Amino acid sequence: MNSIKVQSERLKIVKFSSDMVESVYHNSHDENTKRFIPDEYFETIEEAREVVEYFMSNYGNNDVPQVYPIVLNSGENIGYIQAVPIDDGKYEIGYHIAEKYTGKGYATEALNVFLPFIMNELKIQSIYGICNADNIGSRKVLEKCGFKLLNEDITSADNEKICEYIYTI
Repeated sequence: MNSIKVQSERLKIVKFSSDMVESVYHNSHDENTKRFIPDEYFETIEEAREVVEYFMSNYGNNDVPQVYPIVLNSGENIGYIQAVPIDDGKYEIGYHIAEKYTGKGYATEALNVFLPFIMNELKIQSIYGICNADNIGSRKVLEKCGFKLLNEDITSADNEKICEYIYTI
């Protein structure tokens, strides 16, 4: 069984295991993934397997992304949550809930229980949230979880409008 890192009333955040490859592959196949995080859309099961193995190898090394699946208490893998180093000891939070599970508050619930855990693990006092300005759902989750908008007028390398938020203990 996966090692539970934190849990809430409806879900658990656990470590990845090799038996999650198929659910990671299927969870990547929705329109929001293609639109907002295309590098996390997996064409093949083998691509998903390589990524899961990479995530598993990262645990314990805070210089690389720390990615954890979000699993309902019923056992379904519905997405992931992560802390990614961006520069000079700073981290960015990221999350994705598979489309068939969106609109049920899972992202907000996961972020609320994950923030204290990961910030303690990484020994940080603040963490950034960066998302596409058009990703209204992600922006609402960040705001509900106490992130403050720093800048909504950033243009990415591929000419997308980006919003930058920060959460501080």
